[in-house]
Amino acid sequence: MAAASSVGTAVGSAAVANPVTAVSVTSTITTGRSPLEHATSEVTKKDCSFFNVFSSKPICEEIVIPSVKDQSEMIIGEADRTGSVIEIIQVRPSN
Repeated sequence: MAAASSVGTAVGSAAVANPVTAVSVTSTITTGRSPLEHATSEVTKKDCSFFNVFSSKPICEEIVIPSVKDQSEMIIGEADRTGSVIEIIQVRPSN
């Protein structure tokens, strides 16, 4: 129990001493990318991962945006039909 406590204290102390490292670790855990990878992706407008160095993939790849096909259709309601009559009801507060 004491070992776990000292590890937690050491990590907390490192985060306070090196806030940039803490941000980097948080970003990597949360998004799977470091702040430098995010910045590189933004500048190049590509999907960049420095871990691709260890594989055959390029460091930055084109971002593929799937096309969207509009398959919506119009739904006709009572007010859209020709010759329909709309009844207006007045509501009065009861005494």
